[in-house]
This record gives sequence, C-alpha cells and structure tokens, in this order.
Amino acid sequence: MRVLGIDPGLRNLGWGVIEARGSRLSHVANGIIHSEGADLAQRLKSLHAALTDVIERHAPDAAAVEQTFVNKDAVATLKLGQARGIALLAPAQAGLTVGEYAPNAVKKAVVGVGHAAKGQVEHMVRFQLPGVDLAGPDAADALAVAICHAHHLQSAGRLAAALKGST
Repeated sequence: MRVLGIDPGLRNLGWGVIEARGSRLSHVANGIIHSEGADLAQRLKSLHAALTDVIERHAPDAAAVEQTFVNKDAVATLKLGQARGIALLAPAQAGLTVGEYAPNAVKKAVVGVGHAAKGQVEHMVRFQLPGVDLAGPDAADALAVAICHAHHLQSAGRLAAALKGST
C-alpha cells in the first residue's frame, strides 16, 4: 500500500510517499511544494495544482494530513486552515480516504513521545526509511504523517482480522 503524507502550509507544503508492505516501510518520494502567486487565491490554486500532480505521479492508495493547531495570530491560523483545506481536497478528489492526525499523535507514532522536537522526528524518519534524501523539514514532517497513517492502517487491519476470526 502506498501512503501519501501531507504537512500543510500556505507557503511550503510538505509531502511524502511511502510504501507499506506488512510492517516494512520504504521511501518512494518526498518534496516541498512552494506556492506561487501574489494573492491568497493564486497561492491556493498553485498548491492544488502541484499536489494533484504529486498524487497523479505517485498513485497513493491512502493519504493523511497533519492537523493544524490554533495559535494567537487568527489571520495566520485562518490562512493555514485554507491551505489545509487544499491538502484535504486534492486527495479526496482523487478518490482517496484521508486520515487526519494531531501533531502529537504523529510524533508519538514516529518517535515514541508526543512532545518530540523536530530534530528527533527527522532522525526517526531517517531511521525508519534508510537512505531517504529529505527535501527539507516540511518533507520530513510529511513522511512522519505517512508513517503514522501506515501504522494506524496496519493496526486497524489487525483488529479487523481479529474481530473476523472471533465471529
């Protein structure tokens, strides 16, 4: 199963694709989409077009997006929320089911603790995907989201199999 992870951002949207075969994970691709345009509408349009292209090129089976946190700057939070809307819309348009994870859940799944530093997350992404060449911190975060979702899907599959076996 191929899993697309997305770290939403208005200026820089990180993405990462992994392959999950049982408990084995491997890196497929990662990158950062830099939005273009003078106004918000053009930036959102460029994010959508580029993310749609990533989905077409890498043909994921599932997608996951990191949830955003609300900060003190309401305008910045609203703009980030609009970029997150694009991150949810593009995979949904491709027919993918989209998971959503809080930043602490992603960190816990990848590092083992929910309040891990960015450097720890990047280190564990490199550890779990040997030989990965990261496009940057946003791409590392997106791969962490993909890893988290792969673990979640694997656990859900085991649970479904166990429930099926008990009936």
